[in-house]
Amino acid sequence: MIPDLKSKVVLVTGASTGIGAATAKGFAANGARVMVHYNASKAEAGAVVAEIIAAGGEAALVQGDISDRSVPARIVADTVKHFGRIDVLINNAGGMLGRKWLGEMDDAHYDRVMDLNVWSVVAFMREVAPLMKAQGGGNIINVSSIAARHGGGGGSVLYASAKGFVSTFTKGMAKELIGANIRVNAVSPGTISTPFHERYSTAEQLEAGRKTIPQGRLGIAEDCVGTFLFLASDSLSGYLVGQVIEVNGGQYMP
Repeated sequence: MIPDLKSKVVLVTGASTGIGAATAKGFAANGARVMVHYNASKAEAGAVVAEIIAAGGEAALVQGDISDRSVPARIVADTVKHFGRIDVLINNAGGMLGRKWLGEMDDAHYDRVMDLNVWSVVAFMREVAPLMKAQGGGNIINVSSIAARHGGGGGSVLYASAKGFVSTFTKGMAKELIGANIRVNAVSPGTISTPFHERYSTAEQLEAGRKTIPQGRLGIAEDCVGTFLFLASDSLSGYLVGQVIEVNGGQYMP
């Protein structure tokens, strides 16, 4: 149990499955009150909330397509209405939306990828930062990717580039917001076995990736949770600002 996470209000976007779901459960297990966001996976998100409540924790559901210009502000407002505040924002939601080579990157695909992975991060931070300033501080943790470091695999360059934006935006906003006692950092997962890779990567691609990992295995969602908890705790990481922490079993060592 991390004492200073108890009763904190944590908004986790994309929390129905994978890293987001594991992270929501991890915060709840440490006494935080968690808003579980989902877009289409209502049953899975409901199961996350039910598991948290069954274990004695506190959680609620909020739905929305975060690439829609009106949705992030509404999700933030719904979270504040339900819990009264937001202490920690986890910008986890994102996706590749299909592997496309350069000649296949039409304008519509570009807009979808950037709206989901880039614009949503900007929008949520823009909405949450004033609330945290009024509260006297908070923590924002964005989710980048190992793809931001090496440009991504075949057909995933737009996604990798979007995550590169997230890493850079994290550092810039960290400098801008620390004066208001808002720490901004990021977690950069490596190759993690989640529905993301089930959707976009073949078994052969995953095995090839596994062979590049010194630890000898693909990650699981729970491998990332401790880093989120660490970054959200002022007692554990209060002097970490603008960091992008790689969680990848040694696959990439910056």
